Amino acid sequence: MIEEKLRLEDLLKSAPVVDDSELVNEIAIIGAGIMGQGIAQTISAAGLDVLIIEKNDKMLKKAKSMLSESIDREIKRWAMTNSDKKTIFSRIKWETNFDNISDRDLIIEAVYEDLDLKVDIFSQLDKKAKKDCIFVSNTSTLSLTKIAETTSRPEKVIGLHFLNPVPKIPVVEVVKCLHTSAETTVKVKSFISQIGKTPVEVYEYPGFVTTRAIVPLLNEAMYILMEGIATVKDIDTAIKLGYNFQMGPLELADSMGLDEVLAWMETLWKTLGEARYRACPILRKLVRERKLGKKSGEGFYKYDEHGNMID
Repeated sequence: MIEEKLRLEDLLKSAPVVDDSELVNEIAIIGAGIMGQGIAQTISAAGLDVLIIEKNDKMLKKAKSMLSESIDREIKRWAMTNSDKKTIFSRIKWETNFDNISDRDLIIEAVYEDLDLKVDIFSQLDKKAKKDCIFVSNTSTLSLTKIAETTSRPEKVIGLHFLNPVPKIPVVEVVKCLHTSAETTVKVKSFISQIGKTPVEVYEYPGFVTTRAIVPLLNEAMYILMEGIATVKDIDTAIKLGYNFQMGPLELADSMGLDEVLAWMETLWKTLGEARYRACPILRKLVRERKLGKKSGEGFYKYDEHGNMID
């Protein structure tokens, strides 16, 4: 008993002590799309207030409606309650400008995968945010180092790659660019733990870990479909049951957004030049036709207005 007590005391002494002053308390999110909504919901559900910013009232109203409907679907499945929804919304503020970001500890950019757009946003934030505010990009393929170098605080720029659906996926890639300081990395990893996720530290490289690994699977499934080897449903069933996946690759692509998947493939193809990242013609055709998956109502499958698959 004495030896066990001593071992327990040693473990408690060696456990890291979290300094409350180092915790992230004031967060803003730029972009109220599917990813921005999911990140805001996750942060709010963890008990933190969050400011979410979109470029106009119309898009902001649409985002509120989409988040409300998403939570309502979870309530119908008994995964959440009306009280949970009320609490989550009470912690989210919605705005259309950067006027109230000067007190933020951490700002997460979650807009479309466009380098020029992200650079423009970070340049604006750099002028308005406090000096010790950490800038985060949710990019999955673009160069964080290039983004960081457009700011006056490159050591405080870091990537957080959340996966969709954000509230349900327990892992977040914490991506260090060339300039990211150790202090910034430690603080951001602590924040990820604070909101109930597991941080995985990775170095900047096109696609990081999760995107780089999943894109070839999605692409190959599309080529299998194009070559007429199996139907959409049978391809997904084979992979889902054969490898214990929650969903098949084509349904997964629909959930991610086919335009996003195409953007990832084009970036990886351009930067790495490897054939496994060359987008299947079927994907290009669907995106051209604006069949983008769940968010547009049709992709490899058809969906109702609530995002439920139509048989």
